[in-house]
Amino acid sequence: MLLPLTPAQCRAARDILNWTLEDLAHSAGVSIFTVRDFESAKRTPDQHTLRLMRRAFEGAGVEFSARDEGVRLAGGRR
Repeated sequence: MLLPLTPAQCRAARDILNWTLEDLAHSAGVSIFTVRDFESAKRTPDQHTLRLMRRAFEGAGVEFSARDEGVRLAGGRR
């Protein structure tokens, strides 16, 4: 079971990857408005959309901490 993605994790993961809102939207197959509204806490996407976003990050090498809301690149970088 995947842990939920938070707006803070989303912003941090994009920062680590140097991704724009557009980059995440394209990689996850969601709209840029969905990403923007989620990161600004205007609305929370459904679970399917959150899984798509999280999997896009994981596919690019981002790991999410099970203990806290931390994110890092695979292999312990950052």
